Amino acid sequence: MKKAVEQLETISEEDHAKVKGLAAIVKPLRSFIHKTPDDYGMTGWSDVVIASEDGTPLEGWYIPAKGGESDKLIIFNHALPMCRSGFPGHFGEPWSGYDAVEIDFVIQYKHLTDAGYNVLTYDIRNHGNSAAANGGLSGIGCWEWRDCVGVKRYVDNHPTLSKMKVGLYSQCMGGNSQYHAIHRHPELFENVLCMCSPMVVSMAAIYDAFSELQGIQHYQELIDLELLKMGGFVAAEMTPHHWAPSVTMPVLMLQVLEDEWTRNPEDAQKTFDLLGSKEKELLWIENTKKRFKDGYNYFGRHPEKILPFFDRYMK
Repeated sequence: MKKAVEQLETISEEDHAKVKGLAAIVKPLRSFIHKTPDDYGMTGWSDVVIASEDGTPLEGWYIPAKGGESDKLIIFNHALPMCRSGFPGHFGEPWSGYDAVEIDFVIQYKHLTDAGYNVLTYDIRNHGNSAAANGGLSGIGCWEWRDCVGVKRYVDNHPTLSKMKVGLYSQCMGGNSQYHAIHRHPELFENVLCMCSPMVVSMAAIYDAFSELQGIQHYQELIDLELLKMGGFVAAEMTPHHWAPSVTMPVLMLQVLEDEWTRNPEDAQKTFDLLGSKEKELLWIENTKKRFKDGYNYFGRHPEKILPFFDRYMK
């Protein structure tokens, strides 16, 4: 903090505004529900409301497998600042300020339900239509683990869902949250057969990359101070590295190799190496630097790369 205070005394007004802007990443813009399962002809789906571990109401969907409910369930969550339908960057401001692209998770549910999987998907706190909590801030997993726990308890206590085989699709902030939940409540996840884990990331890597793009890379300590002043966590706390050793189920990790918004391959490789799983695979998405456009949409475009993983452990 001493260094951060020194930086605060010498930084220009323009650069300080950039620092505050980077810190504000953890105050997520809410994405709206721009698609539903109806858009792809899925039937029998329903709205659900699930209580997080701390009581925060989470809005979601339950979508049965094509042709009728099966005995296999994928619990699917999302990244910041997205929601269960994806990301509406193609609708313009304010979402296009992140990236002017659509991220479509609903087509991914279509791939899963066509392949015989039921899907339970939900908006994490402070995202989509779920309730606000923690001052509207994201802890990139440091609070949101409670949502993963609440959803798993909901499944375990449900008369039908509790009888199903369970797999996880936990990405980016949602993946960090899932790792943290497994660390805190390993007993809840002992029966989970596998996890697909796209795009998990350390906020220190995000801040280092973004600040370099903006010419303020030497202000990492001040970014941390601004995060604390907002009521959040410092960058070093918001990482999957702390919790990855507790993850022991089979994992398929997806990462953009030359991601311009983080520090890959270093950050992703470290997370992968720390995983406690005996069976794990890291799939690098190559020939792109675009995290939003090509990372989060990868499953939608290439279901043949993802579905065999779930099939291997759940069928």
